[in-house]
Amino acid sequence: MSMFLDQVTIDVKAGNGGDGMVAFRREKYVPDGGPAGGDGGRGGSIIFQVDEGLRTLMDFRYNRHFKAHPGEHGMSKGMHGRGAEDTYVSVPPGTVVRDVETGQILGDLLVKGQTLLVAKGGRGGRGNVRFATPRNPAPEISENGEPGQERKIELELKVLADVGLVGFPSVGKSTLLSIVSKARPKIGAYHFTTIVPNLGMVTTSDGRSFVMADLPGLIEGASEGVGLGTQFLRHIERTRVILHVVDMSGMEGRDPFEDYLLINKELESYDLRLMERPQLIVANKMDMPDSEENLAIFKEKLAELKTDEWEDDIKIFPISGVTQQGVAPLLNATADLLEVTPEFPLYFEDEEEEDVVTYTFKEDEPEFSVSREDDATWVLSGDKLEKLFVMTNFDREESTMKFARQLRGMGVDETLRTMGAKDGDLVRIKDFVFEFVD
Repeated sequence: MSMFLDQVTIDVKAGNGGDGMVAFRREKYVPDGGPAGGDGGRGGSIIFQVDEGLRTLMDFRYNRHFKAHPGEHGMSKGMHGRGAEDTYVSVPPGTVVRDVETGQILGDLLVKGQTLLVAKGGRGGRGNVRFATPRNPAPEISENGEPGQERKIELELKVLADVGLVGFPSVGKSTLLSIVSKARPKIGAYHFTTIVPNLGMVTTSDGRSFVMADLPGLIEGASEGVGLGTQFLRHIERTRVILHVVDMSGMEGRDPFEDYLLINKELESYDLRLMERPQLIVANKMDMPDSEENLAIFKEKLAELKTDEWEDDIKIFPISGVTQQGVAPLLNATADLLEVTPEFPLYFEDEEEEDVVTYTFKEDEPEFSVSREDDATWVLSGDKLEKLFVMTNFDREESTMKFARQLRGMGVDETLRTMGAKDGDLVRIKDFVFEFVD
């Protein structure tokens, strides 16, 4: 099933937890004080949230890095650091979120207000208050905060058009589309006949964005008895505003007003309630010699046609695709109209559902791995081990000793020994090198 995709890859980094504190009470009547270092606060997470007002991933083209705030460090007198606020990032409904490295789908964001945690903030490190034991009532141990999760994320939006361009061939629909939309999303070819709708992301001068499609082949399709295929109909149906492009130059010996009536009849015959959509008339090719005159005649005829059913004035926007005059007001008016036009119910709901895989932590992963470099240094790596390393405060001997005990508990010493490590060999974790003591 081919689909228009708007796609973008971004980097997210949750906040690190704050470091725990080593501190002691110094009170007049309390002998030896006691530990009084507080815990660090939690780092901020990054959370995606659906915002119905967004239609495209345009915003992410300019801002690809999202970073949450770190937690506060612990303080003396047992005071804990404050946790950081989470960072919310707005995405349009219909966004599929993938982890680039694993290729897993993290979630499908569909409904208003739905949220998805994409990068978890690190927990705060514990202060020395937490390490007091009867044997060691005044520990000089604290932990550093846990690092926030970092990932590369791909956002993919299946795009349907909000605004449809209709009109006879050669009235300048494609030209208009190519002028107003800078972004060229990947376009899936439609396999029925040769009719391919062009699609563009449009951003107005005041920063609102919407999706515009040239809906070709209404006329051609019908006259040739060609079925338009449900894919294409879904585009027409999602269309909430129709821009009716009319060639005002009358160059091809056609009467602009007749064309206008013909296309509307065509829209009606599709029985997709297309005539209920609000329409703006785009009087194109106004740079041609006879256009002004033809536009005046068109307006008169339109006024005669106005019966009681047509309460609203149909707005006419004179533009020139070539000189680009009048294009900005047209786009702003279109965006205004989109804001007040409700969604129409879609008739085609039989879309193939994509399987959503939820990301789960694999328990059976080894806690660490050992490799050897050319210079005979042993290198330890692995998520759990590296996290312990980052959270250890090596400025304090007690913390360092605790780390050594944790490694022993995980079986690191044992593994090194069986792999042939000798007393005095160098062992490296990330950029920290120490000697192996047998």
